[in-house]
Amino acid sequence: MSTTLALTSTVRDVPAGEVQKLSRRFANVFERPDSAEEVLSDEVFFDLNMPVWRMQLQGPGAFAAQLEKINEGDVRIDVLRTVPTATGFVTEHEEHQNVGGQDLTARRLWLCEVSNGSIVEAVCYCSGEWDEELRARHDAEAPMIRP
Repeated sequence: MSTTLALTSTVRDVPAGEVQKLSRRFANVFERPDSAEEVLSDEVFFDLNMPVWRMQLQGPGAFAAQLEKINEGDVRIDVLRTVPTATGFVTEHEEHQNVGGQDLTARRLWLCEVSNGSIVEAVCYCSGEWDEELRARHDAEAPMIRP
């Protein structure tokens, strides 16, 4: 039996109101990596899928260290939506960083498993960072129908 199956079979439903709070607290970790232990379990497992790369991390300290390594300026996370699941939640967020006067954005979708009020597993799919030039090209070549 895989670790995911074992976790899923023992996790109980999380109340919808708690899911929204936990999702926002998770977003705060990107803005303040030192808050990782407040929302992530001691053994949290991350499976991070980015354009042309994939990596896995375990533990809140490893995740916080990775964020500190890649953050180059102030980070702001906009939580676009959070949807409860039977064992946690799915959240979509957009990250904004100002690096050298340039606004970089990244969109991410997170599938989070929750136990005892903490995130125990998180799978992420990330668009990668888009700079102003890429956003302008995208606006011209593939305008969005919805925000």
